[in-house]
Amino acid sequence: MFDALSDRLSGIFESIRGKGRLTDADIDATAREIRLALLEADVALPVVKTFIAQIKERCKGAEVSKALNPAQQIIKVVNEELIAILGGETRRIAYAKQPPTVIMLAGLQGAGKTTLAGKLAKWLKGDGHSPLLVAADLQRPNAVGQLQVLADRAGVAVYAPEPGSGTGDPVKVATDSIAEAKQRGHDVVIVDTAGRLGVDEEMMQQARDIRAAVNPDEVLFVIDAMIGQDAVNTAEAFRDGVGITGVVLSKLDGDARGGAALSVRHVTGRPILFASTGEKLEDFDVFHPDRMSSRILGMGDVLTLIEQAEAVFEDKQKEEYTEKLLKGEDFTLEDFLDQMQAIRKMGPIGNLLKMMPGMGQMKQQIDSIDDKQIDRTTAIIRSMTPAERRDSALINGSRRLRIANGSGVTVSEVNQLLARFKEAQKMMRQMSGAMGVPTGKATKSPYTKRKGKKGVKKKTVRRGGPASQQRAPQLPQGGVPGQMPDLGQFNPADLPDIDLEQFFKDQGKDK
Repeated sequence: MFDALSDRLSGIFESIRGKGRLTDADIDATAREIRLALLEADVALPVVKTFIAQIKERCKGAEVSKALNPAQQIIKVVNEELIAILGGETRRIAYAKQPPTVIMLAGLQGAGKTTLAGKLAKWLKGDGHSPLLVAADLQRPNAVGQLQVLADRAGVAVYAPEPGSGTGDPVKVATDSIAEAKQRGHDVVIVDTAGRLGVDEEMMQQARDIRAAVNPDEVLFVIDAMIGQDAVNTAEAFRDGVGITGVVLSKLDGDARGGAALSVRHVTGRPILFASTGEKLEDFDVFHPDRMSSRILGMGDVLTLIEQAEAVFEDKQKEEYTEKLLKGEDFTLEDFLDQMQAIRKMGPIGNLLKMMPGMGQMKQQIDSIDDKQIDRTTAIIRSMTPAERRDSALINGSRRLRIANGSGVTVSEVNQLLARFKEAQKMMRQMSGAMGVPTGKATKSPYTKRKGKKGVKKKTVRRGGPASQQRAPQLPQGGVPGQMPDLGQFNPADLPDIDLEQFFKDQGKDK
């Protein structure tokens, strides 16, 4: 959603990056370009005015004028002010001291309330809670049935005593759900209320009646991030008419300009708690202002990437990989397959790459990535025997042909996969070395002679000079003077054997 805005801001910052000193004229020109970029992104005018005024005030002060790198300092100022506009600190759900915690969802029809209710329930379940979905939208046709399907997919309970589609009392359903939750041991109740095609008094009154009946701990306004300025006006109407405590952004993965997401927090004064970034139930997470600002400015979102990786990699799996790494065991095709499947669970590859810093300049290449390549890779590895997965050296020409035929690909694709695997295996070995784990087999030292069948070592002194002139033990290759050597490449067997008695005798002769 923020790609266009991100591209504009990146171009603006690039134009000032090479300047060693910025004049007031440079700052005014930069602020003007940022203002145009925000207005084109459909950010509300009052928000733009406040944002630009803060940037100009800070940039023309000592904070930038005395900085060693003024361009970087301006980017820092823009980042901090953007975080402030988005809400500053991350806001969490205010849970009730005595369960159940009641969360009421409100918003316009078509904003995605019912789908978001299922996403929120799944997220709460993953966070250790036991949520109960309440079907209080009794006006929209099949709204109750949709919520029941979402509850089944999310693996959570649902309370739907009325069939809906115009029949039933939503206030009574919401009221009775609290007693139902207490009886069944649910600690969170999510009430899905009805929406309308526009803001009208009938809808507001029904929402006020439900709020008065259940006394919710949170009233979350679900806003469609794609509808632009009208979303901000609607949010203000709900704030004044119902009394919302927070905002949830839906459809943040759309291709609209996204100004509503940047405006709603500042205009309504209510924090953004969550954001929906896709159609799947898993595409939902806590809204972090600092991370969103980092994405908009093209600096990536590494923390979210790490959290997603931790969510898909099971603890047992992580322990096994760590143990393998510490023992210096080889990375196998089985491990490679497990990692491919875990990455597939994290979502589209393009979305993951965009979270990495510096990848904003490669958007065209990222957009051209085909996620089906992982499926082809999975098919190739699954066409191998268990022995071939454990030891890829067994895969000769005839085996490659068999694997290609079994997975429906060409031999060339099998060769490419094995080549990529070799690179991954090499990288894992380097990681083992960096952790101090010896890699590879020990080699014979040129100063060691083996005698007899039992392999008894004989200590010798190199001819041609005193022991003090003998070659000193060599540090691992690639070492830089003054820096810590790579101890992972250190092999004790490479140390020369020195006859210490002869060494001291030679030292005495030199004197």
